[in-house]
Amino acid sequence: MPTQIENVFPASRTGRTTAWAVTAVVAGSTLVATAALAPARAAEPIFEPWRDAADRHGVTTGFALSPAHLGDPGYRAIAEREFSLVVAENAMKWDATEPSRGTFTWGQADQVAAFAESNDAELYGHTLVWHSQLPGWVESISDPDELRTVMYDHIDAVAGRYADQVDAWDVVNELWEGDGSRRQSVFQRVLGDGYVAEALTRARQAAPGADLCLNDYSTDAINAKSTAMYDLVADLLDDGVPIDCVGFQSHLIVGQVPGTFQQNLQRFADLGVDVRITELDVRMDVPASAADLQRQAADYRAVVEACLAVDRCTGVTVWGIDDGHSWVPDVFSGQGAALPWDAQYQAKPAYTAVAEALDARPDDAGPTPSPTPTSGPVDAECTVTWSHAAWGTGYTGSVTITNSGAEAWSSWELTTTLPGGQVLQQGWSADWSQTGSTLTASNAAWNASVAPGGTVQIGYNAAHTGDTSVPTDVAVNGSPCH
Repeated sequence: MPTQIENVFPASRTGRTTAWAVTAVVAGSTLVATAALAPARAAEPIFEPWRDAADRHGVTTGFALSPAHLGDPGYRAIAEREFSLVVAENAMKWDATEPSRGTFTWGQADQVAAFAESNDAELYGHTLVWHSQLPGWVESISDPDELRTVMYDHIDAVAGRYADQVDAWDVVNELWEGDGSRRQSVFQRVLGDGYVAEALTRARQAAPGADLCLNDYSTDAINAKSTAMYDLVADLLDDGVPIDCVGFQSHLIVGQVPGTFQQNLQRFADLGVDVRITELDVRMDVPASAADLQRQAADYRAVVEACLAVDRCTGVTVWGIDDGHSWVPDVFSGQGAALPWDAQYQAKPAYTAVAEALDARPDDAGPTPSPTPTSGPVDAECTVTWSHAAWGTGYTGSVTITNSGAEAWSSWELTTTLPGGQVLQQGWSADWSQTGSTLTASNAAWNASVAPGGTVQIGYNAAHTGDTSVPTDVAVNGSPCH
């Protein structure tokens, strides 16, 4: 792999300084296990920010934000530079905002909103009414009047809190089965077909300035599911129900962008609603081949070009930033590499394809020359961010190692002491071992080289007997990190 970390860009967007602060421990974060997702490849060229190029087309580029990752300088640099729209990956869902009836938690949702404001980005709300990530106390309601009251109260609280900040809401999410029939969520079972119109109408009252959307997956082509959505939107408009936009998630498989994608977007736009690609990623079998990465780039280009060809398409949102924080490997075994940046924040061909589809200009500053790695391990000047998500008797640890020195590493080895009672179970993206309480992680062949300012992300699962704290004394190549 090239030693340069291609998306640690030499300059932030015009008029804004990129934040590079590193948080030592980010509690409660989650990690998706990563593997060797891509072969060695040539460095991608650097373009002006996507958001600037998109702005000339009158559209926005968005990403799904997990605020726990903002302490990672590589993640944050891309988030600030490339995107003019922010959507909460999980922080605004029902289980995150109202875990128990009438008790609301706003911490992470507020962080997402604050990031959008500080980055001069639009805020997209996701999601108010959804069958998934729904607390059990909602699922158990069988009385229509009670469920309607609960739904209204939730919409009032969440949409109302961000009424002056959210530009658009996914009001109802994933309401269809694949054959175009209604998904039998608790809302469908107890309230019937009318719950969608009721939710939209209530959302208009709670957030009168926001666009109101329906959002679903596998609706990218003209098929039974997208036609059911089309017919519903037409009926809602005829009935005077507030509906402004339709979101197409576009969780795609490499090489399978539907031939009717643009035509499908256009037919919804012709109804008089906006359309948006809301959750784009393009997955493949891993480890990724060079051919699949090129096919993926063509797929990203095709999606962006389809949006640009439809006047009422407001833009494209990717579901995450990098392969190291993607939901895909957890859900689709053996698949991943779905995003435009890899787990080390190196730009992939998909990054270039999106930039070119947006007619982005080459970055005048250009890439920083790649330093020549030394012939063996060097004393490390390093920063380590260690975060974890604990449960029961186990936890997942996420470790980001940053080369903060002036010389490139050609190899690296992290050592630390695990707190008492913690036992390594498995690890990824490194060769992990434990002797006594000493935990060691050595580079894999594909992530041995780390340029100055570059990062490596690794992770592991461990058992614990009650102490879930993370290590504090960490060294890389024998030198203490801070």
